[in-house]
Amino acid sequence: MREKTDILISGGGVAGLTAAAAFGSAGFSVVIVDPEAPVTSMEAAGADLRSTAFLQPSIPVLQAAGLWARLEPFAAPLQIMRIIDAGGEIAEPRIIKDFDASDISDQPFGWNLPNWLLRREMSARLADLPAVSFRPGLATTALLTRESEALVTLSDGARIAAKLVIAADGRNSFVRDALGIPVKTTRYGQKALAFAVTHPIPHQNISTEIHRSGGPFTLVPLPDHDGTPCSAVVWMETGPKAERLKDLPQAEFEAEMNARSCHILGPLTLISRRTIWPIITQSAARMAGERTALMAEAAHVMPPIGAQGLNMSIADLNALLTLAEANRADIGNAAMLDAYHRARHFDISARLTGIDALNRASMMGGQALRDLRATALNALYSVAPVRKTLMRAGLGVR
Repeated sequence: MREKTDILISGGGVAGLTAAAAFGSAGFSVVIVDPEAPVTSMEAAGADLRSTAFLQPSIPVLQAAGLWARLEPFAAPLQIMRIIDAGGEIAEPRIIKDFDASDISDQPFGWNLPNWLLRREMSARLADLPAVSFRPGLATTALLTRESEALVTLSDGARIAAKLVIAADGRNSFVRDALGIPVKTTRYGQKALAFAVTHPIPHQNISTEIHRSGGPFTLVPLPDHDGTPCSAVVWMETGPKAERLKDLPQAEFEAEMNARSCHILGPLTLISRRTIWPIITQSAARMAGERTALMAEAAHVMPPIGAQGLNMSIADLNALLTLAEANRADIGNAAMLDAYHRARHFDISARLTGIDALNRASMMGGQALRDLRATALNALYSVAPVRKTLMRAGLGVR
């Protein structure tokens, strides 16, 4: 017998869990599946040691989904985005520029949380929603769409008829491939290391990007760890160098990490495993197919610069939820999904282009090019209207 639901979400990462909470809170019946159970402890094998900064526009979506009340107590506010150019002959800060949220708002730019904790709190929220059925350990193995509904087969043989399927199943999306939607991928020869550190100097709610070559070294505030200031780190480097760093003994790794951080927070101490993943830009040709919508990394992937990735995913969700509420009589119809594509595709393309340019600038290796990057940073920061416009653009507000 076929089970019926309003929405089936394929993918139980942070984006998929958020979508399930949002649609469930809005009164839709939801089934969400993922091949793996969420890892909800930093120490556990397979924990996602990256962090996510939710920018201002994402907070109302989280509030409506009943998530923000759970997340806010664990969140570190991001009041200042600091850019440091350390691209001189010696690896030390030569230009430091602060982008302060108080210049454009009475709120921080956003709030940062570790991804493993997001999974823990989001899974707990789904357990409180009777209209949501979360089924970790099950994968989407087949998708058949027709004008009136989509038929999904799961890895346990169950078949579910859904009015709308949401693909939140990552950059290698099974659902996207089943629909035949092509993607354009740009590879940079980079990889990113993600881990957590403690440090003696408080971060003062400042997120810091240090630019030299290979990509930025970014320190993002986290709540204190056992009473000691703590930050999440994303360290982007060329692929071979990143792999070498990942495999170094801890003492050697900490020595290189401290040199790369320019000691701005004092000596950093590694407190987690090191994880690594390739850096790409990727975009799907369309945001939707028959009875199916793409969101998050199934639709777009970008380098982790400027906290854009998941916040673009929340923007996808907000657009899709708004359209679903306006089409409750037949969610997932062709007109609704065409409107979703139009609402999101241009903004995604523009942001991918901008992040691609920033990443290429951060990778500059030659001294002359690094000097040019420093000059451009100085010029942009010095013009107040330009600085404020860049901050608003980063937030996605006018």
